[in-house]
Amino acid sequence: MHPIPVPPARTRVPAPRRPLRWAALLILGLLMSACATSPAPSTGSFVQRTLELDGRAHAYQVFVPAGRRSRDGTPVILFLHGSGERGDDGDKPTLVGLGPYLRQHADDFPALVVFPQAAADTEWSDGAPVALAALEAATREFGGDRERTYLTGISMGGYGTWELALAEPGRFAALVPVCGGMTPPYPGRPTLRVYAVADAADPYAATAQRLHAIPTWLFHGARDDLVRPEQSRRMVAALEAAGARDVRYTEFPDANHNSWDPAYATPALWDWLFAQRLDRAANR
Repeated sequence: MHPIPVPPARTRVPAPRRPLRWAALLILGLLMSACATSPAPSTGSFVQRTLELDGRAHAYQVFVPAGRRSRDGTPVILFLHGSGERGDDGDKPTLVGLGPYLRQHADDFPALVVFPQAAADTEWSDGAPVALAALEAATREFGGDRERTYLTGISMGGYGTWELALAEPGRFAALVPVCGGMTPPYPGRPTLRVYAVADAADPYAATAQRLHAIPTWLFHGARDDLVRPEQSRRMVAALEAAGARDVRYTEFPDANHNSWDPAYATPALWDWLFAQRLDRAANR
């Protein structure tokens, strides 16, 4: 009797996974390499952020320059808008003043610019905590240089420039108040003033005594009929009398209240501004 042949057992061989594994690893490696070598954005852009302060959300924007990452950090500018840009949308502060200039120079403007927003019917004396909180948040998130942090503002924001500088004299390496002032510009706006020195016999002299060590460049229009140029002229005279080490003043003979467009279009301003570094010893 012949044995019945038994067919060999069938063994199910799993599909080879190694090629798929290697393919996945290759794809992952390519993606990581692309991320690591992708060039920095070629143009600056605005990003919107929100911070919470005292239980309330506040929208603000930050202009982030192209190729901002550097070993030394990125210069930071805090911009304070005027009366017409108050609200809670977070966008209007970028539409007047420094924002339009940045949109025209987005490819090469080298600094972070922080745009907080004051609430409707308030002054920067009320909004100072929000502005300073936005500045701190943006500086941390985007690697801002604390030694090269600057403060500028227009109209109501020009008043706010003095207010915030008096509140934080060791924070800013330079000030650029544009068509701002110290005292109410007209009877219908009694709340527009620098409250930090409101009780001083001479608020200009009081401010100059406290801020004369900070490099300052003021701008104003000679035909300004909302905030008279005498406000800036008196502030310059007070700073000079206090022995200010670097105070500059530009008055545009044909400009009315809008002196911010020609001010921010002054090339020498940016060369001067970015050359300033915080002198902590001088501000003590």
